[in-house]
Amino acid sequence: MINIPSTIEYEKAIDALKHDGVIAYPTEAVYGLGCSPFSKKAVEKLLALKHRATAKGFILIAADFSQLEPLLQALPPERLNLVLPTWPGPVSWAWPKTDKVPAYIHGDWDSVVVRVSAHPIVRQLCLQFGGPLVSTSANLHGETPCKTANEVRECFADRLDYILEGAVGDLDKPTPIYDALTGKVLR
Repeated sequence: MINIPSTIEYEKAIDALKHDGVIAYPTEAVYGLGCSPFSKKAVEKLLALKHRATAKGFILIAADFSQLEPLLQALPPERLNLVLPTWPGPVSWAWPKTDKVPAYIHGDWDSVVVRVSAHPIVRQLCLQFGGPLVSTSANLHGETPCKTANEVRECFADRLDYILEGAVGDLDKPTPIYDALTGKVLR
């Protein structure tokens, strides 16, 4: 059973996001760190927190496909019919991007990795924020991801703008990533 945060807790998280902040929140498998994908200042802060290179790019999570669609190129109907039924769910897709995706989000890639989450806290967070969020595991680069809010506090202390508490989903490892054009497993 996932404990759902209060309205006030969501409001604090959204306020942080709208003011170039980085927050932590539970996802399908681990705690994630996130920010607005359109705030370069927030993304730079996230990169510094994780000791991560810009070249890797980030996953964008959303509450529904309409939040991602303006950022994505059209797929052939046969591919779209294979991808969309996996959502909402714990499947991420590397999808050809439009020029609306900032370089600091896609890194060295011609695509952007996206997911429509089934996790109720993630979905509510994206709905209240009004769009997709950057999502990356809550850990220093190369270390084990945090699975609880307390682990996040131990790892990042007071360097985050807000921690939205709740239970992670029941996946035992991060969501798989597939290529939306070929179906090839990337992670």
